Amino acid sequence: MKAIAQKFNATFGADMTGPAIAFLAVMVIFGLAANNFISSATFGSVAFQLPELGLLTLAMLLPLLTGGINLSVTFTANLSGLAAAWVMQSYGGVDASPAAFLLGVLAALATGAAAGLMTGAAIAYTRAHPILVTLSMMIFLRGLGEFLTRGGDVSGFPSFIAPIGHGSIFGFPIPLLIFIACVAIWQLLLTRFKLGFGLLMVGSNIEAARYSGLNTRRILVLVYTLSGLMCAVAGVIMLARFNSVRVGHGESYLLITVLAAFLGGIDPFGGFGRVLPVFVALIVLQLLSSGLNLMGANQHLATALWGVLMIVVMAARTIVSTYIASRRKKG
Repeated sequence: MKAIAQKFNATFGADMTGPAIAFLAVMVIFGLAANNFISSATFGSVAFQLPELGLLTLAMLLPLLTGGINLSVTFTANLSGLAAAWVMQSYGGVDASPAAFLLGVLAALATGAAAGLMTGAAIAYTRAHPILVTLSMMIFLRGLGEFLTRGGDVSGFPSFIAPIGHGSIFGFPIPLLIFIACVAIWQLLLTRFKLGFGLLMVGSNIEAARYSGLNTRRILVLVYTLSGLMCAVAGVIMLARFNSVRVGHGESYLLITVLAAFLGGIDPFGGFGRVLPVFVALIVLQLLSSGLNLMGANQHLATALWGVLMIVVMAARTIVSTYIASRRKKG
């Protein structure tokens, strides 16, 4: 058993162990408890539901790796979606052309990047704690969105954008393909670009990174700007999926993005983490939700279990870290 564990860690990485065990546990438990859990319908549902949460988790991932956090991800996504919606409304609404949609997407990306840029600059140049800055940004974006929409929603878009939220290519959901492409981009960023190395250095020890010659302010600004861009992608996907945009869409996703990141092995203090374990953790959370739905459980119970899971994961990681440290001292 020890040899198998060592081979697994050598092949996939030690941080993949937790998500892999959680995946097997969910498959076995719900496979036995619900007769129709292991079916194409379940996996199809997961494939369409995963991208929204997944893109927001990717937006949360980079700030977490720097030792920070972005509490404004959902409202950045919604305000970005609103920017795209307003552009299409200005060019005919349901009769808007593909060019108008592309212009709306650019407006969404610009909005998300601007929100991330302001957040990153505030954190980098004032050295205020990311929790305080992003909480302030969250309140600002929520209030601004509700003021501009008067608490309502914006709807009525051209029919050709519906496949972005519901369509498939060769049997693969388009939102899932977009999400996988974003996962690949984040993977390359963290493993092949200087920014990936730099943000991990910042997360490990920002003062050491500064003395090493890294421009830590620039890194933080770029990290939060990229986070805002990923929020904008999520906002466009949600617009296409719901055929409407509302400031409060996806509010419940905020803490789940943090849970998915921690379940995927991200160090809560920054400096360590990979994209692929987080991807597996997201699948586990969606399978858990689908399994509970099949068993007739209330959705609020799923949310409660996600909270319990976060506590269990953090406790387990602390116990394992303490055990490993004690073994090293004895050795």
